[in-house]
Amino acid sequence: RRSYEAGDQSNHHHPSRVLTKVILNTMSSGTGIQDLMAAETRASQIVAEARIGRGDRMKQAKADAQELIDRYRAEKQVEFDKSAGTGGTSGFSSELQTETENKVSMMQAQFQENQAKAVEIMLSKCCEVDCSVPVARVRSTQKLYGQ
Repeated sequence: RRSYEAGDQSNHHHPSRVLTKVILNTMSSGTGIQDLMAAETRASQIVAEARIGRGDRMKQAKADAQELIDRYRAEKQVEFDKSAGTGGTSGFSSELQTETENKVSMMQAQFQENQAKAVEIMLSKCCEVDCSVPVARVRSTQKLYGQ
């Protein structure tokens, strides 16, 4: 290193000079640029193939996950159908059905009792028509026509 800094003229092995010679040799032959372009093209192809491969792997993983979800859902549906049809919740289901039927029959009875009253109220409201003109309307009309 000292010989380079001291200005020694025997520095023909200096790294920058070696690199310069290599560049000049490859540029003069014309194959260096072609090699670089070919390497760049190959690198672009490798990157493109990697992207495509990644996309394919992601699609496959998604398909596998969906298949797993579908199988799990089918298993749970079978378990639910078994428990709802003949399992431990059948007593609860029949109790709920009975309670619902009782409430429906009570509502129908109340409807039958109050049906005539409801029709009477609706007819009375239809026939009660107030034909009087509100005071505010009379005043605004009088102002409008200057009375």
